[in-house]
Amino acid sequence: MSQYATTNPATGEVLEQFDTMSDAEVKSALASAQAGYTAWRRVPLDERTALLQRIADGHREHADELALLMSTEMGKPVAQAKGEVALAASIYEYYATQGPTFLEEEVLDIAGAGSAVVRTDAIGPLVGIMPWNFPYYQVARFVAPNLLLGNTILLKHASNCPQQALRIEQIIEDAGAPRGVYRNVFASNEQIADMIADPIVQGVSLTGSERAGQAVGKVAGEHMKKCVLELGGSDPCIVLADADLPSAASAAATGRFANAGQACTSAKRIIVEDAVYDDFVEAFLDEARAWTHGDPADPDTKLGPMSSVGGRADLAEQVDDAVAKGATVHLGGETPLGEGAWYPATVLSGVNPTMRAHQEELFGPVAVLYRAASAEEAVAIANNSPFGLGAAVFGSGSKSTRDVADQLDVGMVGINTLIKSAPDMPFGGVKNSGVGRELGRFGLDEFANKKLVRTL
Repeated sequence: MSQYATTNPATGEVLEQFDTMSDAEVKSALASAQAGYTAWRRVPLDERTALLQRIADGHREHADELALLMSTEMGKPVAQAKGEVALAASIYEYYATQGPTFLEEEVLDIAGAGSAVVRTDAIGPLVGIMPWNFPYYQVARFVAPNLLLGNTILLKHASNCPQQALRIEQIIEDAGAPRGVYRNVFASNEQIADMIADPIVQGVSLTGSERAGQAVGKVAGEHMKKCVLELGGSDPCIVLADADLPSAASAAATGRFANAGQACTSAKRIIVEDAVYDDFVEAFLDEARAWTHGDPADPDTKLGPMSSVGGRADLAEQVDDAVAKGATVHLGGETPLGEGAWYPATVLSGVNPTMRAHQEELFGPVAVLYRAASAEEAVAIANNSPFGLGAAVFGSGSKSTRDVADQLDVGMVGINTLIKSAPDMPFGGVKNSGVGRELGRFGLDEFANKKLVRTL
């Protein structure tokens, strides 16, 4: 089987396969990106923003088609898929409308004679390595700010969503992007490493696993290339004793089971103060039972299949390991028979450090409930993780809730809300969750040359 293939995760049927590019095609893509950069960086800003707006419009115009492709290639329910396409469009539009403000020269107040400004300039061709779980959104948050800057893009998408990768490329081409500005590459891992090492490429952005981040970061470091790594997460959702339990339970269930639990910022560890633990568990289970399987192409479906049988097998092994070592299964926990990558909404408690589910990321529809004797213990449980991406804290005492949020070792935290991505808010984590930020002004600055211009 080709490395790049459309396999319907609901049925296991291989629908279409695509060839990996040749080494000669890799060299051609690199040369095209360099030539494209030479021209694109000089294109007037208003023309670059106009292109971004047309890309946004293209996503909206083809939203139904794009959403159906997402359901077919990675199993996302079509209603959630349409929401993702809308988010991707809003990111392109955000940089089209707000980008010029971010690129204004910063005048420095200097002690010496003359004047000095800092310009925000492009740095050159970039490599992007994107995952399958949010196939339009995660491309948009990397591509939009860098096209605005004047950088050019070589984009390797996940091997299980090749048709979406080609469709994104076509939308950008139809919007009027000049040759060499954006190129989809069906490249092998070895070819991507060669691209990163090539002197033409000036930076790399990866969203993916810790293992992939280590590999990409190693190559980037060896060749002095800037990298942004958005890796895994095991996000805590803390429910304090004074929280609105129905609201917290509803939010936690949505945060855990949407996209079949396949999100870095999914609410994977739900930590509840002892005083309200039993009541919360009852409310949460009521919410979780509503997340039942259905055809991902049906607009009423909430829980589709996982993206692959392999991913499901990994998740099932983690759950089975926890159960064998004493964890309690409140809901789900059994792999369905039949074709496809289906796995039910599952709720565990009694997970402890001897179990894989305690330290590893559960990338599927499995929630783990923890009982905490106090808010202080809840913080300790939350921070006892190699990850530090996002978190949420639910409680009605504004000061105490904020105090808990301030103690969490994460890149993003929501108070009485889960972390929800938006074009104007930075996204990223600490610890093993990666380095760098995307979106907002912060995302624009990652692959920018902050050039000092001094005049006497």
